[in-house]
Amino acid sequence: MRKADRLFQLVNIVRNRQPITAEDIAVELNVSVRSIYRYIEDLSVSGIPIYGVSGLGYKLDKQFELPPINLNKNELEALLLGVDMIRSWTGNDLSNSAKSLYAKIAAAIPDNIKNDFSATIFSPSFDDRHQERHHWELLRTAIKHQNIVDIKYQSLDNTESRRKIYPLGLLYWGSKWTIASWCTLRSDFRSFRIDLLTELETLNDKFETNSQICLKKFLSTLKHNY
Repeated sequence: MRKADRLFQLVNIVRNRQPITAEDIAVELNVSVRSIYRYIEDLSVSGIPIYGVSGLGYKLDKQFELPPINLNKNELEALLLGVDMIRSWTGNDLSNSAKSLYAKIAAAIPDNIKNDFSATIFSPSFDDRHQERHHWELLRTAIKHQNIVDIKYQSLDNTESRRKIYPLGLLYWGSKWTIASWCTLRSDFRSFRIDLLTELETLNDKFETNSQICLKKFLSTLKHNY
């Protein structure tokens, strides 16, 4: 996490739980107490009115507010629906983060407009997607670290094949995820539906992208073909 993100998070923690001790903030941010002291000093120097109360902890001046994000009702509903879709259709790690984010956004909505939100627009989640969620998370990690992936794939006509791929990106098509990849067997771009992967292993071997083997090139090829 970037330092700027930690400072922003620290301000929110103090604002929501003041007074709060440096030890409790350190637990929330998973850093040392010494780091918290440095962060608070940085915030004070930058003009954030945070101060310590003997025996209680840190507080923010009552007049201090972070700049608000002014969203209208449609924008807010779009945001909540997008977060809900991430919760339903991604891997466990990102899904759990989306649940937490949804709760934070919902808690910040004024009571007088909560009832205006449509209760008929939502993204359902089903419990039979454990393997697909697991594979999605493995592929997401492999993309970040550029690990070659060994997959076993069962096509719609039940033909099975095993491939080694360079995972380049995850594409969502409304109800299905595919992995955009470079297939070492075909020496060409290939797209595989994640729900049709029967086995997946992340290898220690790495791959490198270039102007011809990258997500941007894959997407341009996809656009040309369709």
